[in-house]
Amino acid sequence: METLNRTGAVDYLHPCNEIGRFSSSLQNVSSRLCILLYIFLAVVAVVTVCGNLLIIVSVGYFTQLHTPTNSLIVSLAATDLLVGVLVFPFSMAFSLSSCLLHEGFICQVRDIFDISLSTCSILNLCCIAVDRYYAVCRPLTYRTKMTNSTAMAMILASWGISGLIGIGITIAGLTHEPCEENCSTEVLLSSTLGPTFSFYLPALVMLCIYLKIFLVAQRQARKLHINTNSGGTASKRERKATKTLAVVMGVFLICWTPLFVCITLVPFSADPVPVSVIETLNWVTLTNSMLNPFIYAFFYSWYRTAFRMIVSGKIFQGDFANSKLS
Repeated sequence: METLNRTGAVDYLHPCNEIGRFSSSLQNVSSRLCILLYIFLAVVAVVTVCGNLLIIVSVGYFTQLHTPTNSLIVSLAATDLLVGVLVFPFSMAFSLSSCLLHEGFICQVRDIFDISLSTCSILNLCCIAVDRYYAVCRPLTYRTKMTNSTAMAMILASWGISGLIGIGITIAGLTHEPCEENCSTEVLLSSTLGPTFSFYLPALVMLCIYLKIFLVAQRQARKLHINTNSGGTASKRERKATKTLAVVMGVFLICWTPLFVCITLVPFSADPVPVSVIETLNWVTLTNSMLNPFIYAFFYSWYRTAFRMIVSGKIFQGDFANSKLS
């Protein structure tokens, strides 16, 4: 009997409905290895929550950070924070525990959180890319285009679309009647339309935007070199722009591409994908929620200053809300 698992991969037994095969495969894994995996994943979850919480507190406390750009970063941090609080525990219980009976409803809740929040994280990254495009490529119209109301509209759209995608894919993938020969409708929704709107389209938009930003930054650096004859400064800015954009897109693509390629291709293959492979790829995508604070916040000196003041407890020793962050 073929059914669709939560990621759209075709397998003979859905792991949420048939825990027996998954449990028996886990019997070959040593208890020590499972404990180490639990500890590692727990540490990743804690780092994810703490890192994104620092961003939220920083933007909320310091007046200097009350900008449309940082509103988008807070939305991303809130999404990744919920991934650490909600998705990580559900995924740890399902991925590693053979003692719990994973009922269909619990799996649906887990999958709605997983798909919705992961999609929201990607869409927030896309919104930040749009904001950076106007800041670098359209600096004269940036303040009129990227207002607080515009940022709020982008945030609401990201969360709303993500919720619809998560609920739609979960219902189509987990509650349909089992079919033995033809599951074309479910396969189309779970393995084609879902990944297209959740990953491929936002990733393409981000790639095009960051490529445009990089080209504009190079052109500006060359103009600066010609006008000021400061080749060292221009070259340094060029290298910094290259490095930043490479890190942003590189980490994003490394974390997300393997799972979505698997989701898209495997349903049309004759060989089912092992549960362990799907779970491993899913955990790789979740680590992006831990890395986002480092990529989008730690690169900026004002965030680093804010983090130091929060972690050291300095903000509890007086009113530093209007402090100028370096």
